[in-house]
Amino acid sequence: MFTSQEYIDRKTGEHGIGRLSYLQSIVTEFQDTSEEDAKEQVLANLANFAYDPINYAHFKKLNVIDLFLDCLEDSNENLIEFAVGGLCNCCLDKDFKQDIINSGGIPLIIKCLSRPVQNTVLSAITTLMYLVTPASKQEITTLPVVECMLRFSKSSNKQLANLATLFLEDYCTKDQIEKAKDVQRKMAAQFTSQES
Repeated sequence: MFTSQEYIDRKTGEHGIGRLSYLQSIVTEFQDTSEEDAKEQVLANLANFAYDPINYAHFKKLNVIDLFLDCLEDSNENLIEFAVGGLCNCCLDKDFKQDIINSGGIPLIIKCLSRPVQNTVLSAITTLMYLVTPASKQEITTLPVVECMLRFSKSSNKQLANLATLFLEDYCTKDQIEKAKDVQRKMAAQFTSQES
């Protein structure tokens, strides 16, 4: 549910803590704490705040997108999950989309496709779809990504299979899909010859 500034003002009262101050305090808490549980909780909160466009001006001031991108390179799977979820929640905003692309976010998000946490993978696929522009499409629909989506499209997990199928249908050419299938055939043949 999206909120309005008037609603926030009513809820916090005349002398309540402002949204910017609150977001600043949790970003500072994330940066200052060394406790993993606290970092996870703060990042999960920021990812949830990323749903609401009323927070976007504050996110820009606080460089929250950079924080999310930095966390994609962490070794903590929960931080990665919340970070890519946060990016997914706000990357339809044209400024954030451009920030993610310009900051080298696409390769970091592509790496999330091989993470063990299912929510991370689903958020990564969705984020990549949202980031497709005429300028970024070539970087997003590389042969390894298309081949990965082909594998995902055969998953027993319907949510993953459907999302990957949508990616293939909406963003990939028939030629790209055929090249990826060719890679899969070669890999299968190589595997078969190694076993015999």
